[in-house]
Formats: sequence, C-alpha cells, structure tokens
Amino acid sequence: MDFDHPVAPGGYAWWYLDGVSDDGASAITVIGFVGSVFSPYYAFARRRGAADPENHVAINVALYGRGAAWAMTERGRGALRRGPDLLEVGPSRMRREGRQLIVEIDEIAVPWPRRLRGTIRLDLPALGTEDYALGEDARHVWRPIAPVARIEVAFEQPRLAWRGNAYLDHNRGTEPIEAGFRSWSWARLTNPAGTTVCYAVEGRREGPRGFALAFPPAGPPVPGPLPPFVALKPTLWRIARPVASEDASSTRILKTLEDAPFYARSLVAATIGGEPAVGIHESLSLDRFRRPVVQMMLPFRMPRRA
Repeated sequence: MDFDHPVAPGGYAWWYLDGVSDDGASAITVIGFVGSVFSPYYAFARRRGAADPENHVAINVALYGRGAAWAMTERGRGALRRGPDLLEVGPSRMRREGRQLIVEIDEIAVPWPRRLRGTIRLDLPALGTEDYALGEDARHVWRPIAPVARIEVAFEQPRLAWRGNAYLDHNRGTEPIEAGFRSWSWARLTNPAGTTVCYAVEGRREGPRGFALAFPPAGPPVPGPLPPFVALKPTLWRIARPVASEDASSTRILKTLEDAPFYARSLVAATIGGEPAVGIHESLSLDRFRRPVVQMMLPFRMPRRA
C-alpha cells in the first residue's frame, strides 16, 4: 500500500477509496491524507515557510444515501502512525491484511456532531504499483491500486450495511496541488467489462492534459482514447461537471454527492466501451480554492484537533 511513502515539505499524499452499493442507493468515500491538500491550516503553515505534511493529517469519510454524514478532523504529527501497510490517524486507521484493505472509522461528523463508527472491507484482487504522471514534470502522480474491487460496509453508528463495487487509488505531489493545477476532473466508470478511469487536468505550467485507462477485471490496464466530454449541468456553486462518455444522450447526473464552493462529487451514468457505465465523478477548481473567502469557509467542514 506504500502508506509510509515520504512526503516532501509542502507536498501531499492521499489514499482514496470509493464504493457504490449494488442497488445504487448508497455510496461511500474514504480518503487518508498526509499533507491534507484542502486544509486551511496546512495552507497557513506553508505561507509561513516550509510546512511539515505529517503535522496535517486526516482520514476523511463521507456516507451518502441512508445515514448520510461527513467527517474530516485534521490532526497533528502526534496522532499519526504509519508503515508500509498501515495509516493510522487518531482513532481511525487504514490497514492491509492479506488480500483486503480494512478501514476502521471512529470519527465525529460535522457540521452536526454525531459519531461515525464502522468498518469497511475492500477486497484486493491485485495491487497496482505503476505510477502515472499527471504532468510532464511528474510533480504530481497517480497510482491505481485496485480499480476493480468489491466493498463491504458495516457501520454501528449510523446503523447500516451494504455491499457493492469499489475503487482504490493513491495520489501524491511534491508541491501543493493548487500550485500545479488550475482545474482537475476525474471519473471512474464501471460496467461488466471493468473500470475505465478518465483524467482531465489543466496545469498551471503545461496547460490541458487528459487520458483514459481501461482496467478489465483481470489483466493489465489498456490505454485508450479519451472519450469526448459531455458538459452536464453545473452545481449550485457553478462548478463545471464535464463527464467523459461515448454517448451524450445516455450521460447524466444520477445524484450530486458533494456541492462545495470549489469542488463537486457526483454519481454519474455514461457510456464506455459501447456499454452503460456508472461511477463517481469529481470536479475541482483550484483557482476557486485559492480565494480567501473560500479558505475562510473551510474550518467549518474541517476542524483541527491538536
């Protein structure tokens, strides 16, 4: 899992997983951060000089559908423990055991405080180890760890349980993400043929760049042409949602999961490889993220505990 990968001062690393229930009614995302990329506290520390990413760590969990909730408490270096197969931040942890990633969550939701406590198990059919540069200078890289996976979600608080399809990856950068990009759009789209991941980023130094990789249930990834983008309805905060799809008529937003001033996460339907596909889509405006008024809003969603 490479949870102990070194992170440069001012840089970041995250491990991201998502899952969608088989009935499409529920979804989950979990992100473990070392150098929390959207943290106002980390941004303030960088403005003061070299900032220690291990002093700005968090495990973010978001539940969608029944029991919907959000938690992202930032903690300092004293709350962090990590090794090749363990990332522990305060009371929550991500750990690999054999062919499973086990995530144990014990957090307090915001903005309405309530406990989130549960366990997520992700089956790992294989572990991807290849890194892909998101820019020509390789300051920001992406590693698909398990693009085609199964998930089992069991929470005590709130009480819920479901199974579904899942996805796991890792991103890291040697500089702040907003230093490298103006905007960022990403999707993982899954159908019986596997999962296709589509990236489109606009770099500050290099301009636009995009690519698509198809991951069958077994075997190596297959590079392919990036499908044309369908401009779907923007969010209430006017964040654009361009979704890669081969058929505009079938492409739609199934559910808006997050609608923030600089960021959107959605459950989408598209067409990939000539077949219907469903998956998670994210859009990010780093220009919007940089604005002082947006930075002032962030502590309400991201409290920090020393």
